[in-house]
Amino acid sequence: MICGSYLRYSYCHPGGVLPLPVQPHSEPATPARAVAIDTHCDTLLRLVDGARHLDHIPEGHLDLPRLAAGGVDIQFFAVYVEPEFKPYQAWRRTLHLIDTFWRETELFPDRIQVILTAEDLTAFPRPGRLGAVLAVEGAEAVEDLAVLRVLFRLGVRCLSLTWNQRNLLAEGAGEAKANGGLTRRGEEVVGEMNRLGMLVDVSHLAERSFWDVLEASSQPVIASHSNCRALCDTPRNLSDEQLKALAAAGGVVGITLAPSLLGTGQVGLDAVVAHISHAVRVAGLEHVGLGSDYDGISSTPAGLEGADSRSKIRRVLLERGYPPGEVEKIMGGNFLRVMQSILPRQGNSIG
Repeated sequence: MICGSYLRYSYCHPGGVLPLPVQPHSEPATPARAVAIDTHCDTLLRLVDGARHLDHIPEGHLDLPRLAAGGVDIQFFAVYVEPEFKPYQAWRRTLHLIDTFWRETELFPDRIQVILTAEDLTAFPRPGRLGAVLAVEGAEAVEDLAVLRVLFRLGVRCLSLTWNQRNLLAEGAGEAKANGGLTRRGEEVVGEMNRLGMLVDVSHLAERSFWDVLEASSQPVIASHSNCRALCDTPRNLSDEQLKALAAAGGVVGITLAPSLLGTGQVGLDAVVAHISHAVRVAGLEHVGLGSDYDGISSTPAGLEGADSRSKIRRVLLERGYPPGEVEKIMGGNFLRVMQSILPRQGNSIG
């Protein structure tokens, strides 16, 4: 998300956190084709009041039918705590959104599988079934390592340390006049995430925080929804130096559809492909993916109005001369590789 172009909701759901259901597992295997992955959406904000469900959200950017039409196999669902709930109600709002995630996945057990372990990834691609990853965007609720471990037990497998503002862990990208980075507590959180098997997300971090996280992490990190600063100069995007460093650490950047991160004026599919191509040139083919930010942006690039239009990106990349195997890596294969290496193995104790 980026300040000024995001939908804001203030619905509260009074329900508690549902117990984690046991997820089916299979033996590790290489998928027949690359899995299509989107590493960021804010759709839980549209569902938290319980008035609609994931099978049909006409006013939103994605729902189950449109994800299927767009060929999305795995979708990250972000828990984003809006500014009006920070700081004092951040934990309560986080739990409401996590509860929403579990309510929705339990409503559609034949159509959604929650991904908790590396073994769960081997079930995809599977026609008619979506893999769902629970992510937290901004760690205002993470006051100590015990809270982080509770979030892990509740199913969270990806966490970005900040949104645009600073918190107890790090400086956010919106703190333009500050020069802060990762705090000591932030370093501890990154280390514990590495130990648990959680993806560390550097989107929304201030640049110094980004470099501190790369130094602190023993595992590859991801930028779930960021673009190229060389093409659109904003602190929310990554410089060429950051892209190279992210790649050198084994990470992946998810090119996002947020118009204000793509360029000025009316932007469309060509702008998205331009950012993909620039990231490929700078970071390398193995380090670029997609993170739409659907339902977290107030407008979309022309021609990419919803998740069902995702296949247009694949088509244009093929038309521009990318070989099919390379396109599959961008559409999800690169993120799949990182997830397979970081997510916990079935049966591992968190200690």
